[in-house]
Amino acid sequence: MNDQILHFKQLLDEHNRIVVFTGAGISTESGIPDFRSPGGTWSKFQPIDFSDFVNSEEMRRESWRRKIATDETISKAVPNRGHRAVAQLVAAGKCASVITQNIDNLHQDSGIPESAIIELHGNATYASCIECGKRFELEPIYKAFRKDETLPLCSACWSIVKTATISFGQAMPEQEMERAQDATLSCDLFIVIGSSLVVYPAAGFPLMAKQNGAKLVILNRDPTEQDRYADLVLNVEIGPTLGEASNTK
Repeated sequence: MNDQILHFKQLLDEHNRIVVFTGAGISTESGIPDFRSPGGTWSKFQPIDFSDFVNSEEMRRESWRRKIATDETISKAVPNRGHRAVAQLVAAGKCASVITQNIDNLHQDSGIPESAIIELHGNATYASCIECGKRFELEPIYKAFRKDETLPLCSACWSIVKTATISFGQAMPEQEMERAQDATLSCDLFIVIGSSLVVYPAAGFPLMAKQNGAKLVILNRDPTEQDRYADLVLNVEIGPTLGEASNTK
C-alpha cells in the first residue's frame, strides 16, 4: 500500500460523516463508457434538448431509438469493486449519503439503500411522466415501440413519458439538489470519485464542502480543475484504489 493510499485509508478511518460524490468514472470499470470519452454517447450523437423532446414527436422517437440501442450496455453492467467499497462505507455507518451524477442504478445494485442515494441526473433504468411523475417500467415501452414506434403516454394524465433522466435543457431536480446541499454541509469528509467536475451546478458541491470545513479527496484518473483545493488527489484506477483503502474485495 503506497503512501497516498495509506493517507486515504487514514482519512476514511478518522471521519464518520462522509459524503461520496460519484461521476461516470466509477462505472467505466463496469463497462459503461463515459459520456464524454471516445465511444461514449456524446461522441456518437448530438444530445437532444428537453424542449425539442417535448415539442417534436420525431425527436421523441429518435430519443427512444437511441435509448433502446444503448440500453443493452447499462442493463448488462454490474457493480465493480469501487461500487462495493462505497456500499461498505454506507453499511458501516461512515457514509450517510452518496451523491451521484450517474444514471446507471449501480449504486442501488451494490446494496446501498435508496434513502442514501441522491441522483442529480436521474435514473436510466425506468421511465416517468414529465407532468405527474408516475413511474413506468421500460420493457413494455420497448415492446410497443419496437412494433410500430408507438410513443409512450402516461396512463394517469396522458402526458409525455420519458426516461427518468435529466435531459439537456431540463431543470435540475429541486428536491435532490436540496438533499445534496444538506448532505454536503453536514459532512466532515467529501470524496469525489470518477468525476471530471465540469458539469455545474453539481460540480459546486465539493468546494461547498471544503469551504464549510470538510476535508476534500478527489479520486479520478485524470486531473480536475478543483485538484488544487483538495487535501488529497489520487489520479489512479478507481476500483482497486477504493478497494485497497477500504479493505473491500
